[in-house]
Amino acid sequence: MRITFWGTRGSVASPGEETAKYGGNTTCLEVRLSDRKLIVLDAGTGIRKLGLKLVKQQEKEINIFLTHPHWDHIQGFPFFGPMYIPGYKIDVYGWPTTNRKVQNTITDQMEGTYFPVDFSQLQSAITFHEIHNYEMDFFNAKMSFMRVNHPVICHSIKIQEAGKTFIFMTDNELDADMPQVFVNPWEKFVEFCSGADLLVHDTQFTPSELDKKRGWGHSSYIRVLELAKEAGVKGLVYFHHDPEHTDMDLDEMLLDGMNWVARNGCSFKCFAAQEGMTIEI
Repeated sequence: MRITFWGTRGSVASPGEETAKYGGNTTCLEVRLSDRKLIVLDAGTGIRKLGLKLVKQQEKEINIFLTHPHWDHIQGFPFFGPMYIPGYKIDVYGWPTTNRKVQNTITDQMEGTYFPVDFSQLQSAITFHEIHNYEMDFFNAKMSFMRVNHPVICHSIKIQEAGKTFIFMTDNELDADMPQVFVNPWEKFVEFCSGADLLVHDTQFTPSELDKKRGWGHSSYIRVLELAKEAGVKGLVYFHHDPEHTDMDLDEMLLDGMNWVARNGCSFKCFAAQEGMTIEI
């Protein structure tokens, strides 16, 4: 399985000299199964550049899985080039929110007030699929889902294939206290992540930042390191970088994390997601 990062930022795109190393585009990952079948995770602004690559390669079967419909996870969808070309087949999977179907949450942003091209004008074959089960077979892979702690319905995605396990767990506040929404306890996250070869997890805040932003649905990198240790994962990637964090800030957070790993006798490798970075497991 091969994972490539096309968008690593959370909340809002933050391009500029101070974010050039880790990237300013919002959430989008490309996952290649061992038979090269394509799974795209989320459709933030990073999906635009991925689309250019897929058109160049004339790769015409595309599967997009959405964790949730917040802007930074769907705002690149109208700029996804394959949608405008006949002959492309695009399947979009996601969980319905309380009062909206998956298709509406994605396509409403293309209504004329917000975007010059209406969804009805797209030339590709786009099909929306609502997920209602927590496990599904997908090509030769098994996919599992778990609701995470976020102010809107949001799910982590586990992909198991050819003896490898990859987990994408963004927009999750570990130890959240959100009386207004469903909350999963720490033990459930440890169980879900147990033994994963690679865990990509929301590390938007430092511990001091999290103290001021509890209930926002994001984690501190220290608590995520503790999750990786307890779950026995083999690799951890910092993800959903805060738009205010510069490359220097992220360098310091990563170095602190690597020192934490060494001090606590952990064996897992620790990375910070960068646009264009590819990890093979």
